[in-house]
Amino acid sequence: MKRIVILLFLPVLVGCYDVERNCEDFKTGEFEFKYIVDGVEKTGRFFRTDKLNIDYYDGKIDTSSVRWINDCEFILKKLNPQSNSEKDAVHMKILSTKKDSYTFEYKLAVKKPNRPERVEKGVAYKID
Repeated sequence: MKRIVILLFLPVLVGCYDVERNCEDFKTGEFEFKYIVDGVEKTGRFFRTDKLNIDYYDGKIDTSSVRWINDCEFILKKLNPQSNSEKDAVHMKILSTKKDSYTFEYKLAVKKPNRPERVEKGVAYKID
């Protein structure tokens, strides 16, 4: 009997938790994020328009094209790749949003044969 009661209330409990996804608020603007290189935490910035994403990190500037798939997902492709690995497009997905930040995940847009898919996550903070 207890199992029936728990199963009846489970959809109510799950339905009460909605992840906020106001992706439209984060399509364009200036953002900041933290990343780790060789165990050292660093801060990067990027500026995104509807069509371009300009990254500023480690004293470098990198520009990618932006192609929106839907309100919360887009593809980044470097405009001037310096190596074969930089030629690969990256699929970005906004998982949740807050007032001034969003949590995202990213992975290669195309699966590579004999290579496990690696999904990474991060948080970007809107600074403008």
